Amino acid sequence: MHGILSDIAIARQATLLPIDEIGTKAGIPAAALYRYGPHKAKIALDYIKALPKESKGKLILVTAISPTPAGEGKSTTTVGLGDALSVIGKKTIICLREPSLGPCFGMKGGATGGGHAQVAPMDEINLHFTGDFHAITAANNLLAAMIDNHIYWGNALELDTQSIRWRRAMDINDRALRHIGLTLNSKGLTREDGFDITVASEVMAIFCLSRTLKELEERLSRVVVGRNLKGELVTAKAIQAAPAMAALLRDAFQPNLVQTLEHTPAFVHGGPFANIAHGCNTLMATETALKLADYVVTEAGFGADLGAEKFFDIKCRVGGLKPAAVVLVATVRALKMHGGVAKTDLAQENARAVKAGTSNLIRHIENLKKFGVPVIVAINHFTADTPTEVDTVIEACRALNVKVHLCTHWAEGGKGAVALAQDVAALANSDTSNFKPLYPNELPLQDKIRTVAHEIYRAKDIEFSAEALEKLAQYEAEGFGNLPVCMAKTQYSFSSNPDLRGAPEDHILPVRDVRLSAGAGFVVALCGQIMTMPGLPREPAAFKIHVDDDGFIQGLF
Repeated sequence: MHGILSDIAIARQATLLPIDEIGTKAGIPAAALYRYGPHKAKIALDYIKALPKESKGKLILVTAISPTPAGEGKSTTTVGLGDALSVIGKKTIICLREPSLGPCFGMKGGATGGGHAQVAPMDEINLHFTGDFHAITAANNLLAAMIDNHIYWGNALELDTQSIRWRRAMDINDRALRHIGLTLNSKGLTREDGFDITVASEVMAIFCLSRTLKELEERLSRVVVGRNLKGELVTAKAIQAAPAMAALLRDAFQPNLVQTLEHTPAFVHGGPFANIAHGCNTLMATETALKLADYVVTEAGFGADLGAEKFFDIKCRVGGLKPAAVVLVATVRALKMHGGVAKTDLAQENARAVKAGTSNLIRHIENLKKFGVPVIVAINHFTADTPTEVDTVIEACRALNVKVHLCTHWAEGGKGAVALAQDVAALANSDTSNFKPLYPNELPLQDKIRTVAHEIYRAKDIEFSAEALEKLAQYEAEGFGNLPVCMAKTQYSFSSNPDLRGAPEDHILPVRDVRLSAGAGFVVALCGQIMTMPGLPREPAAFKIHVDDDGFIQGLF
């Protein structure tokens, strides 16, 4: 444990400022805020549209080693670094994703940071927030309903019902809904369907990669729902669904403003998973923050092999963003697990296992350097970490000429990451970043997948299913070959095997299927057994979440 008090207990002890004061700190006038109670607000699109086109801020990405049950603390470090930059006098805005209800009630828990490095109000942000995910779910399911309604009323587009690829969505882990059967009319016409979790919906990706409401609707109109009997693509535009979907998303599209426990402004907006989607907050929020702040600290989901790769190859490519620095988060506990230690034995000193586990850290450092962005390592400190174990991590980083800081932001807030903030600011201001994506647009889709597999996962070869190869060839022929790829893969390993920790290499990466996300602007490669609708664990977090007699939510973490 980091300490004795729970995250929610620490959050309740903090005094939050009225959201208008947080807006003032960010440079946003009160008239541009639509308030959701005293501590949450949306930022008016008219205000954002009127901001200067040029960005002034330095963009800093926080990513992590491959996740383990021991915990890494990426969001906690993002908040801690943002607070620390504020402590040293830098105008800073934090950009995070919104938490999904799936993990909140499942195994992972919430996504608002932890300890004294949190965005708040943590219970409201983790549960419903401003309703953005509900709007995204509704827009996704409106299209699904309109597709089947079109078929019911005669199918004028001659949709091949067996080719329909648009799935329904909900923001809860429910494995029973992965595959369902539908009856489409009174004559017994049926088809197979299923649910994805909302964060895996293409609507979520479109929401996060659009800059304006007009672009949002244009991207929604390009969504491919299936093929007609001639084999031609049928889009949401043909179903006449995109304008109504955009209407459902209008209010949600405004970025959300909240604060950290130390009153640093935070934009929390959008929330795709990085193991099955592109794993970054909205481009709208990031670009707005870059126009308002000198430093913008954002995070990308799961390990750097997933979230950071997609941040660079998808979000930065689409948005023309140029990250100035990367902070790679690790914990001694997680490195022990990568070194072969069981979770039950993590409290015991084991520098040898830490050294073995640094293979995972080193791999991520090497990978990040391939994008031309300078890297700093942050060790997220736990009270059980010993000096010998910490020194082992420091030695591994110094051998690669990478600076490393032991950070205590969970226990001390921003002041526990001041040294990290000073070095990050200096690195960002040095203009040493020579950012470039991993592959060019012109590379064929199959070669883009191979490039990520070889360069980032260190796979020996790729095993494409016959169906995946056929689809890739078809997408190329239809003009989608210049799109980036979005790898859907287990977050727990560089390989497709979640139990293979450390830094495996020379493994085979199986690509069982590919999906075209024409509206979002990428092609998804489904690797191994990754699912786009997770299931709940044997003992889900929902068992412990409840409302006490005073109306406070308990059990969130």
